[in-house]
Amino acid sequence: MSAALITLREGLEAALIVGIILAYLRRTGHRAWFRHVWIGVAAAIVVAAALGGALFFTVGELEGRPEQLFEGFTMLSAVAVLTWMIFWMRRQSLRLRGSLESKVGTAVAAGSALGLALVAFISVAREGWETALFLFAVGETSSPAATAIGAVLGLVLAIAIGVGIYRGSRRVDLRRFFRGTGLLLIVFAAGLAAHGTHELQEAGLLPDTVERVWSTAHIVSDGSTLGGFLSSLFGYASEPTLLQVAVWVVFMAAVLTAFLRPPRSTGRADGSGTPQTA
Repeated sequence: MSAALITLREGLEAALIVGIILAYLRRTGHRAWFRHVWIGVAAAIVVAAALGGALFFTVGELEGRPEQLFEGFTMLSAVAVLTWMIFWMRRQSLRLRGSLESKVGTAVAAGSALGLALVAFISVAREGWETALFLFAVGETSSPAATAIGAVLGLVLAIAIGVGIYRGSRRVDLRRFFRGTGLLLIVFAAGLAAHGTHELQEAGLLPDTVERVWSTAHIVSDGSTLGGFLSSLFGYASEPTLLQVAVWVVFMAAVLTAFLRPPRSTGRADGSGTPQTA
């Protein structure tokens, strides 16, 4: 579920970016430039896959305390990037279309195929790298098979929605979609922060404090199917430490408060920004 949520969100963001670029080229009569966009997209996918593979390969070579430190810091890095991404998308949602169309228009006017490919490459590569980082973090709290299945399902759904939006056969309230998935991702990020904290405690970098605040192992154990689901999506631990609980609570309180605060308008939804419904 957590892997599907991540690839759905990140995949749809990438699909929207590509869709905006292609729609602008089609509307301005530059369909011949489509192939340069797809070259940039393909290059971004290759780079993201290579970076993701390097990430998974690196942790596979580690054992003991180095592995715990690597996993802990990677999870906390994923939390930072994920939180930044949630708020960045909320700020940019009103002006994303205008910004992309301006860059594409500049590249086309200059006759720069490389410039156009770079616009697509940079935008999609960012989403791809974020996806690889988040999936690695998810993979540490779930089975590889479950993570792979969820990731593929989320990506397929994201592509289907993106194609539907581009063709005009599907209408999605994007602002509501990103708000809803943003709330779920905040809960997921809080769980990652708690897991990362636990890994650093296991490595001896953080104090143990109270080693077991409570125990629900007799109700839902960490090794059960339900326990694994709750762990990967919400950060559930049947016997959490005090520091884990404190990190989860503080993160949720701080980030949710900031996220639920109404954002300041940065432009018109029907002009320079992405419309509420696409």
